[in-house]
Amino acid sequence: MANVVVVGSQWGDEGKGKIVDWLSERADVVVRFQGGHNAGHTLVIDGVTYKLNMLPSGVVRGGKISIIGNGVVIDPWALLAEIENIRKQGIVITPENLRIADNAPLILPLHGNLDRAREEALGKARIGTTGRGIGPAYEDKVARRAIRVGDLADLDVLGDKIDKLLFHHNALLRGLEMPEIDRDELIGKLEQLAPELLIYAQPVWKELDEARKSGKRILYEGAQGTMLDIDHGTYPFVTSSNVVAGQAAAGSGQGPGAIDYVLGITKAYTTRVGSGPFPTELEDDVGCGLGERGHEFGTVTGRPRRCGWFDAVLVRQAVKVNGINGIALTKIDVLDGMDELKVCTGYRIDGEVYDHMPASTVKQHKVEAIYESMEGWAESTEGARSWAELPATAIKYVRRIEELIGAPVALLSTSPEREDSILVHDPFAD
Repeated sequence: MANVVVVGSQWGDEGKGKIVDWLSERADVVVRFQGGHNAGHTLVIDGVTYKLNMLPSGVVRGGKISIIGNGVVIDPWALLAEIENIRKQGIVITPENLRIADNAPLILPLHGNLDRAREEALGKARIGTTGRGIGPAYEDKVARRAIRVGDLADLDVLGDKIDKLLFHHNALLRGLEMPEIDRDELIGKLEQLAPELLIYAQPVWKELDEARKSGKRILYEGAQGTMLDIDHGTYPFVTSSNVVAGQAAAGSGQGPGAIDYVLGITKAYTTRVGSGPFPTELEDDVGCGLGERGHEFGTVTGRPRRCGWFDAVLVRQAVKVNGINGIALTKIDVLDGMDELKVCTGYRIDGEVYDHMPASTVKQHKVEAIYESMEGWAESTEGARSWAELPATAIKYVRRIEELIGAPVALLSTSPEREDSILVHDPFAD
């Protein structure tokens, strides 16, 4: 049976929540493999809305094992609060259905404080982070001074590890003229939450290996989108982790052979939250209309998303970088009623045509989109569950996207409701 990786092929917010929920019903194990609580998935099940940040989407489905892998940075207070909120909605979460990698790094209050202070200091040049400490936590991981989940089980040596961490952070805070971190207060907070968090801690790489050997279906659930990847995104306006499909293996303790099918979630137009280049952005009534019809507000931040035409250059690049086998095309119903649609087929920079997003930040900000115009459709696609229910021009739009990005549509989503989808190919069938 195939193991599936779900990744965003744009700048995140592609509608992964619904698709991951649909796939999680078919999976036995659902794994989060990167990011932190700066990402959000919204699930609508039987009319009930669930908003998840760190918890894998499988938690809302009975009989599934949900795993938070070592590639995730975990704010333990935020995670425990999220668990409590989901429980209030009638979802049972116990160590029987939720596992947390014991080698996953923790996000501490000092990380969020530093994140926000840096953004404030950058002024207009700010990156646009959520201010939740994700970046500083990954910095500490790479610098080998992070506090990890398993460290909470060794309280006798936790003080020494905190001392090494604060040696760095308090020096930064002094430079920013901010109050230093109280060592004993931080240790006390960690000691208090340790019993609540450690009941979920496991060597998840081992459990995943056993699951694979026993033939269980594993769904690797990505957050954010390819163009926010620390290596392959529009750097420096990116997140602090690898979000591409290859990270599914490294971020959960598996080899690359664990991945059988990569599904790229792709919105029928383009959106972005925060700062950074956006070649197809529409700062006019058309862009505002897309935002209003698509309810384009960040799940985590509530910030309005920037909106623009479909960028086939970006998605084609994402297809290659991730090894995407097929895409799930979402929100096509938002385009209903538009007389004309445009698709970006190339970039022009200083008179030269590019077929990809260059790594140079200077060139990225000079990009001019090259468009191809297409006829829109007046009919509604909302709720369609078969190709026969779609207008011919909508089908033509989908087929043209397939040609331009070099990947087939495996699933077409026509509303937030999970049943309103057209399945072309089941990723788990490979």
